[in-house]
Amino acid sequence: MALIDFKILPGIDKQTTGAGAEQRWVDSDNVRFRYGLPEKVGGWQSPIKTSIVGLARQQHAFVSLDGKKYIVIGTDKFLLVYYDGELYDITPLASTLNSCTITTVSGSASVTITKSSHGLSAGDIVLLSQTTLPSGTGYSASDFNDKLFQVTSVTDVNNFVITQSSNASGAAGPGGSIDVAPYEVVGPQTQTAGYGWGTNTWGGSTWGTASATSSVILEPGLWSLDNFGQVLIATIANGKTFTWNAGANNPLTVRASQSTTNFETTSNPSASRFSMVSPTTRHLVHFGTVLPGTTDQDDMAVAFSDQENINSYVPTSVNTAGSQRLQDGTKLMGTLRAKETIMVWTDNALYNMRFVGAPFTFGFEQVGTNCGLVGQNAAVEVDGVSFWMSPKGFFAFDGTVKTIPCSVEDYVYSDIDLTKGQQVYAGINNLYTEVIWYYPSANSEYADRYVIYNYTDKVWYTGTEARTTWLDASVYPKPFSTKFTSTGTADFPTVVGESGLGKSQFFEQEIGTDQVDETGTVTTVSSFIKSYDFDLQGQGGEAGDIFLAVRRFVPDFKDLDGNAKVTLSIKRYPQQSDTTSSLSPFTINSSTDKKDTRARGRFVNVKIENDSASESWRFGTFRLDIQPDGKR
Repeated sequence: MALIDFKILPGIDKQTTGAGAEQRWVDSDNVRFRYGLPEKVGGWQSPIKTSIVGLARQQHAFVSLDGKKYIVIGTDKFLLVYYDGELYDITPLASTLNSCTITTVSGSASVTITKSSHGLSAGDIVLLSQTTLPSGTGYSASDFNDKLFQVTSVTDVNNFVITQSSNASGAAGPGGSIDVAPYEVVGPQTQTAGYGWGTNTWGGSTWGTASATSSVILEPGLWSLDNFGQVLIATIANGKTFTWNAGANNPLTVRASQSTTNFETTSNPSASRFSMVSPTTRHLVHFGTVLPGTTDQDDMAVAFSDQENINSYVPTSVNTAGSQRLQDGTKLMGTLRAKETIMVWTDNALYNMRFVGAPFTFGFEQVGTNCGLVGQNAAVEVDGVSFWMSPKGFFAFDGTVKTIPCSVEDYVYSDIDLTKGQQVYAGINNLYTEVIWYYPSANSEYADRYVIYNYTDKVWYTGTEARTTWLDASVYPKPFSTKFTSTGTADFPTVVGESGLGKSQFFEQEIGTDQVDETGTVTTVSSFIKSYDFDLQGQGGEAGDIFLAVRRFVPDFKDLDGNAKVTLSIKRYPQQSDTTSSLSPFTINSSTDKKDTRARGRFVNVKIENDSASESWRFGTFRLDIQPDGKR
């Protein structure tokens, strides 16, 4: 027979059977589709020489009036600024605990610090200063001053323990004096069930015993980040709001605070789920917040400041401050700026928040139901269209709410742990017209999978290269991301006695072909894509009834750097396991004209992959020499 073109439709299809999905791809990793053709994704490189302590939860980029570009990174412990290849710590501080005393134990690195009603918890970060040591410790004041420590344990309400970098040479104290400035607490790394008194049914366990099961979900530590001109607005989820002025003198030496000159937030709500600066009108809007005149946080309430005054929330006859409580749902989940409106999601519905002027300032229109947001960061907006992930599927809003047909939906929703929806992070890669959702699988505490919707080609693909945040190319020409490793030890900020915080790597995406980390180490970015089975039809027989003999194939690759591997797998029946041909896998390079093979069966599939550094590929099609063959 003559050579036959073997063409496969773009996108991954996991919704149908192998026999019913001929001419489709079934699985992939680190592969995208562009112009209908699959290709390996670009590499990524760290723009800094350090890794970040803890788990990065949010990124935000903006430009100051003097043209300086900043990326702000919020983690479960810190608020950091990336500028000109370096990281800076601008984490806000809580009230300082003055004149604490110190106790050491000979031969131990554990140091007990005593302060009545200190209010700290294990894992908190503290900044120490003004140290006067009791005699006999073997330490010097410089071992404590201007250093960060992690609270190792809490003995009681009056005593907590830190861990020094070396053992004390003698027992001393309690005595001396030291000032302790706690970092503002962001929240836990993971999204977990709350086990404790009151989380079980009445009488469900013995008195004073924590329950073994719980429907109470403790959300992870999150940030919402925005800018009011050149002023950063940073809100801790279910916590306070802080500002940082990029236009101040030497701003990188100043911490975010509630007392930033001319941009104070001392009169902001005491707790909000998240916040946003409204488009064009310049109101600071708090969602799931404490309303003026009340003390309890309301998960369905919205409060907005006076126009151009982010510290005024009590409505009067001469300002535009106000509030509104939404109805459909149990809590506000997320928000997006969309042209001149704000999209607001609850866990069940979608609202359109629009400026309407006096006397109400903002109007709220419910535009969708049964389409709630799975997590705070699970929605994006591009070219006037909002895309989001709900607990029930993928949706888009372009004036009306639409369900997005998804060829991998069953796979994603059988794989994802929806109880960890706050760990889902959506991003845009406008270089390739992609919307990305990173999500935690059932066996992971953190995001370890991704699903991508190419909104130009309207196709889907999946993979396993995990990210905890994503920042689209805008202020910078390339996207930026963060990757978390729970067992790693990070470099910045330096925390003495740090244990169990893990590390986040900061990457610039779509650079080269490989991963280059903060140490300069190069790691191969492996990729693959696999097709469903295909058969030879016609020739007087029924589909799938004819045995095939594949004698040779002519590869068609575009932009092939290095090598690519091609594996042909054969089987007699759709439910059988793959059996590779006797000569597979085949190594393909730019000079490969053809490959001779011996593959025989009713069904054949193809897998394309790379597993070495400095390799990239873009697949076109194969021309295959396939002919009917006998059954023996």
